[in-house]
Amino acid sequence: MIGRAHAFPVTVESCGERVTFEAAPRRAVIHDINMTEMALALGLQEHLVGVTGITGWYKVGPDFRASLGSVPELSPREPTLESLLAVRPDFFFAGWYYGMKPGGEVTPRALAARGVRTLVLTESCIHADRRRPPATMDLLYEDVIRLGIVFGREARARALVAEWRARIAAVRASNSPPPRVFLYDSGEERPFTAGRFAIAHAMIEIAGGQNVMADLGTSWGHASWEAVALRDPQFLVVLDYEDGASPARAMSFMRAHPAMKRTTAIREDRSIALRYAEITPGPANVAAVEKLARALAGMRSTRTTD
Repeated sequence: MIGRAHAFPVTVESCGERVTFEAAPRRAVIHDINMTEMALALGLQEHLVGVTGITGWYKVGPDFRASLGSVPELSPREPTLESLLAVRPDFFFAGWYYGMKPGGEVTPRALAARGVRTLVLTESCIHADRRRPPATMDLLYEDVIRLGIVFGREARARALVAEWRARIAAVRASNSPPPRVFLYDSGEERPFTAGRFAIAHAMIEIAGGQNVMADLGTSWGHASWEAVALRDPQFLVVLDYEDGASPARAMSFMRAHPAMKRTTAIREDRSIALRYAEITPGPANVAAVEKLARALAGMRSTRTTD
């Protein structure tokens, strides 16, 4: 449970660990575009001394750059302990395989030894605790509220979450049976995709679809093309790295793949491209659910009139 906190000190849970803050962090570093967008939604720019893991993976638009302002990117991909400590941070918001790796040099324990408190992205906690339940939109809501509590912005966080909950509740998916959906991130030998512990899994279900890789017991991981093709996805979600070409490349690859080219989604050319920030926990999830629900509803209406 997340308690209401009106004054410091405050304590929040981070992957099962309780972390206490005597005051709002003043020198925060945020990893990845989705977590940075959470911070920007709460108006935390003045608390940030750096971000990591953004431009090395995908392009960003002018709106994001304008919101970030003069906050520097310390590392375009994975941060090193040296790059983080160079800006003397007192807070790091990241996740397992979102800027940190078990056994790596950047971990909550390593940072705590140097006076830096870490908030861990809840979606990624499956890599530390295999007993977690399948993903829901609470992965987003609760992380934003935790972040708000840590920075003394709880009221703003709860207002945002209330707005997002209302929008998600307004999504009326009526696909019966739900179309089989496969999310393709990347990979040619083996596809990298979303399992039942990724927020994208919850998004697909809310939008009226069925994640064909729901039995994948992780958040993000590798499957096999044979396993995907045997489940005959009827609709594809393709990751758009905002490079102007990745969705087209992905579709061209799957159209030529000996197993995937026979699937219903490829034969009927049914897909949608979503940005990385839209399918990893962050404010962009809400509009992405609405967009995906419209696409799946359009698929249903088209099939009805075929």
